[in-house]
Amino acid sequence: MDLRLQALAVLRVCSPADKLAATADLWAKAQACKGKDDEVAAPADGARAPDAPGAADTGTSIASLDTTAMIEEPPGLPGRPELPRLVEPRQVPQRSVHTREGRAALIHAIAHIEFNAINLALDAVWRYPGMPRAYYFDWLGVAAEEAGHHAMLVRHLAGLGHVYGDFEAHDGLWSMCVKTADDVLARMALVPRTLEARGLDATPLIQGKLRQAGDLEAVAILDVLLRDEVGHVAIGNHWYHWLCRARGVEPLAHYRLLSRRHQAPRLRGPFNLEARGRAGFSAAELDDLQAG
Repeated sequence: MDLRLQALAVLRVCSPADKLAATADLWAKAQACKGKDDEVAAPADGARAPDAPGAADTGTSIASLDTTAMIEEPPGLPGRPELPRLVEPRQVPQRSVHTREGRAALIHAIAHIEFNAINLALDAVWRYPGMPRAYYFDWLGVAAEEAGHHAMLVRHLAGLGHVYGDFEAHDGLWSMCVKTADDVLARMALVPRTLEARGLDATPLIQGKLRQAGDLEAVAILDVLLRDEVGHVAIGNHWYHWLCRARGVEPLAHYRLLSRRHQAPRLRGPFNLEARGRAGFSAAELDDLQAG
């Protein structure tokens, strides 16, 4: 099966444990596929989506990557478990990190973000045809790292006496995925460069709270997340600017246009300018960010 169809199959998996295993397996096979000069032909009427939303069968190997196929979108995306119960962001209870329950709720919230980030990366792989091969490998690699993040957080959550699904969560990340489904440029602008980049700003603040609460293991986990998320946002920046050049649009002005069009959240400081710089934001973009 084609790499992009396999990414869609994994996206449809509902069980977090099965999705993590399938994502890791698919990434290992994709690495073996890298560099191959695949001979593929897009079906005339578009490729069909895999039928089963259970544990994904990614096959014995990845023999091809068809970058041109228009893949039919199945219903019910993304695959996710019945819990956590999804509510509006303002309805998610706020708890103090100085209690065990409060720390568990915070770790659960971050684990939920990372689970959504797996889905976002897989969606970027299957949904958009016509991109360079490197684009698809980039986002499948991101999915694999996000799966590792989710696994680390779930293990820590277990040490606090909870499992993923014990607390309510919101669906803000996937909502922007839906809004940008018809335009890869908007997706690169508003998911990795906006919503996920907010994590670069928030993580040091969260680490400070956890450090005060004495949860140094969680602080160390977030060190790994912050390091990797710089790379993920950099990938979003790379492909955003690549697409801007390909379409002949000015990146900063077009970003403002896309933010208004898709009602992206307004970003407020403090900003982690050092991490954002390493993630590929230009000096002009950082100045514009701070100017509001």
